Amino acid sequence: MQKFSLLYPQNVTPSEKILTNEAINDLSVDYICEKLTGERFEQNVIKNILIKVESNPEVIRYRSDVFDDIYRFPKLREKIKGLLDELAYLKDLEKSAKDATAAPIWQLINRLQELDIYIDCISGINESLTEHDIQSEGLKNLKEFVSSVYNESGFEYLHDDIKSLVAEVSTVKSISLGVNLDNKMMPVEVGIVSINDQPFSRPGFLNKFLDFAAKKSEIHNGASFDGMMKFHTVGKVSGDDPLMSNLSRVVTEMLGATVKQLKNKLSRYTNISGYSLTKLIPEFLFYIRWADFIEKVRELGIPMCKPEVTKVNQRDMFAQGIYNFKLAIQRTSGKEFDIIRNDIEFTPEHRIYIMTGPNRGGKTTITQAVGLAFLMAQSGIYAPAEKFVFSPVDSIYTHFPADENKTVDLGRLGEESKRMSDIFGLATNKSLLLFNESLATTSFAEGLYIAKDVVKSLRYLGARTIFNTHMHELAMTLDDVNNNIKGDSKVASIITGIHEGQRSYKIFLAPPEGVSYAQDIAQKYGVTFDQLTAKIQ
Repeated sequence: MQKFSLLYPQNVTPSEKILTNEAINDLSVDYICEKLTGERFEQNVIKNILIKVESNPEVIRYRSDVFDDIYRFPKLREKIKGLLDELAYLKDLEKSAKDATAAPIWQLINRLQELDIYIDCISGINESLTEHDIQSEGLKNLKEFVSSVYNESGFEYLHDDIKSLVAEVSTVKSISLGVNLDNKMMPVEVGIVSINDQPFSRPGFLNKFLDFAAKKSEIHNGASFDGMMKFHTVGKVSGDDPLMSNLSRVVTEMLGATVKQLKNKLSRYTNISGYSLTKLIPEFLFYIRWADFIEKVRELGIPMCKPEVTKVNQRDMFAQGIYNFKLAIQRTSGKEFDIIRNDIEFTPEHRIYIMTGPNRGGKTTITQAVGLAFLMAQSGIYAPAEKFVFSPVDSIYTHFPADENKTVDLGRLGEESKRMSDIFGLATNKSLLLFNESLATTSFAEGLYIAKDVVKSLRYLGARTIFNTHMHELAMTLDDVNNNIKGDSKVASIITGIHEGQRSYKIFLAPPEGVSYAQDIAQKYGVTFDQLTAKIQ
């Protein structure tokens, strides 16, 4: 159980790479995590799993099946949510248990609390998993574990012993102490006078304590316990009060015999620990928060699909009805608009795309959509598409316009060129590369010169790529690149469409049409020569 995980199958080696800071920013990972949950701890949990790009198909299928079970059974999800607080409390108890300075009585109480919560968690998980027709290997393994614990005879005895021990400990509500003083009025000895099954209260016992301070005579005649002695009340136990801290230590030591007797009853359960269950908290949180949110998306009629994983070496992808998941997030926030979905594929004939189109025509949205689909699918989550079949990428590298503050030292062209070089130093032919208006911050001639070499290098590398650009000339020379540069991945031109002067946000395999785009827009807004001269006349 120590190695059990809902993210990784047993005896399988993970194959993951952490996203670069640029990719985390360009794919809006923080934004997405903040929309999934308002809790900072949970946001960090989700982010830490998302940014580790897992490329082992076996791990991805394992995760995808676990998520599918958790999504399909809302009641199972709700039950697990209810157990998360108890599992979190077990984690706090683990810290207390590791405190070697803790007094035996507190160690006993922590142990009792741990085992009691452990019983609740095992019972709750066992009940939930038994009630549902789970199919995933991960949840089946968890079910097998909790069932074996739940059904073994020791678990039944444990349940009874816990009740008995809790009852015994809970009967001690107060302790009466006697303190001996020396001739300097300093306490030299303290002893337990009685262990009581009722707490002190103002009516009666405590009332006499409080009345003591008002009496003129403060010395009791004798030392025998022949009724109610008069004691000063010193307040509640506080870690900042040396007197009460020492008193607490003395009382704890005096209760040692009682503690030892009770701990002997727990000796048969020394190998039982609920701490291993707490390791599942981040994994459950990850799946549950995604399932809750995707449920909202689907309720709006927006498709989300369980992805299908192919072999890593195929380096392919077939997406039907893909869209940018950030648009779905906006829709769940109440915004009303149509989400345009597209079909796109990566094959040897179309593995590197040069995307052109009008400004605000959807190039960035589509580029980011592909990156998010891979990121979500390889994390085991449903993909934002009607259908998504893919060969895993080993990582995702992005090249989006940089903050101007980051270009001070190298200048814009130098900064963009350095980032471009860094990407080619890290990427493999199994990576996903996303370029968004790269080299657009320099002069057209300089940008085009560098971009042509970049496209040739992409052909040589063979990684799945979307290079969206305003440089239409770049997409007009692709035949030369495919014919003259060695590689098993061809470069293709893809355009974002215009229909009757309106941006359609649909993409097509076609040569660039920069001039026709301008003509459509000019016609729509009345700025052709004929339209303008007509206005002048």
